[in-house]
Amino acid sequence: MAKANPDFVAALGQAALSMWGDLPRDLQETLFETAMKGRDDQREAMARLLHERHPRTAHPPLPAA
Repeated sequence: MAKANPDFVAALGQAALSMWGDLPRDLQETLFETAMKGRDDQREAMARLLHERHPRTAHPPLPAA
């Protein structure tokens, strides 16, 4: 596969980020897993960024034990 134009990659990434909260949960998870493949050290930071920008996407708190 040919290397993608960095401007196109950035534009697509910004579009996905801007509409993240409106995407279906399964699509969010697929995009997240694809983006984080091989980036285990960045998973937590990316999840935090997404949840801070789109609180609706945060997992609900666990019930008290």
